[in-house]
Amino acid sequence: QVQLVESGGGLVEAGGSLRLSCAASGRTVSGYTVAWFRQGPGKEREFVARINWSSGNTYYLDSFKGRFTISRDNAKNTVYLQMNSLTPEDTAVYYCATARTLNGVNPKDYDYWGQGTQVTVSS
Repeated sequence: QVQLVESGGGLVEAGGSLRLSCAASGRTVSGYTVAWFRQGPGKEREFVARINWSSGNTYYLDSFKGRFTISRDNAKNTVYLQMNSLTPEDTAVYYCATARTLNGVNPKDYDYWGQGTQVTVSS
């Protein structure tokens, strides 16, 4: 079993930055892919970024390249999402998820999910 807990969300002004954390417990994530998704008001769940824990390889949806950065902390079994130059369109609940190593953006490929953390960007 894996438990995921997101933190770091909150209210931020447009143009500001925020760093989200996803802490995993119950097992090591060394053999897994860890991804961030988000779901804005009235929208479908959207892929943001993923990282392969073993290799460190990352992948971003094109719209987030250069603005968002995913990283890991092996000792803490934690992944981060650094978000810069935030806009109101980034307002959403942000979720982390894990699965066996894969290359994809489909939420159905991910087995374990956190409860999410709310990010609100003011105009």
